[in-house]
Parts: sequence; C-alpha cells; structure tokens
Amino acid sequence: METKTIDTNALGDKIVRVLKTIYDPEIPVDIYELGLIYDVFVNEDFEVKIIMTLTSPNCPVAESLPKEVKDKVATLEEVKDCLVELTFEPTWTKDNMSEEAKLELGML
Repeated sequence: METKTIDTNALGDKIVRVLKTIYDPEIPVDIYELGLIYDVFVNEDFEVKIIMTLTSPNCPVAESLPKEVKDKVATLEEVKDCLVELTFEPTWTKDNMSEEAKLELGML
C-alpha cells in the first residue's frame, strides 16, 4: 500500500504566501511582515496550527483577524484543518517587524 507523502515545508511556504495577503487594517503592511505570526505548524495529516499575536490586546480586529487567518489558510486545498491560537506572550513590539515592513513604514 502506497502512502502519500507531504512536503510540509512546501505547504508551509504556501501558507506564508496566504498570510502575506492579510493586512492589519490600521497599518498598511501584511501581518507576516509585521511579525504578528509567531509560528506555523503543519503535521502529516494536513492540519495547520498558527500561533499569532496582535499589535495590542485591545486591537479592534481581535476577533476578526484570527478568523480571517483561519478562513484564508483553510482555502488551500492541501489543508484539512486550521487552528489559530492567539497569544500575547511574548508581547508584540516593533522589533518583530521585518526590515521590509520597517522600510514601508519609514522606520529605517
């Protein structure tokens, strides 16, 4: 019996590309470059777990942004299930931002 192998790294790259299409409504930079995504896990059952944060616990999109992440990642045909876990440890700071995001926002 042949088992289907999954390239979790390739799927991880696809997930990152999807994450880069999601923007924080208050900052014109995608959530990946902002450093809001702390980790992406993909297991061999095509289940995805994303650990993310928000720029602040009082963020107005605290409910809608994680749902948007879950919904968009779940549209990938390889993804069987997607769980988004929100954390505020460690606290997000501007240091989490990529050089690209800092450049975009005139912080370099």
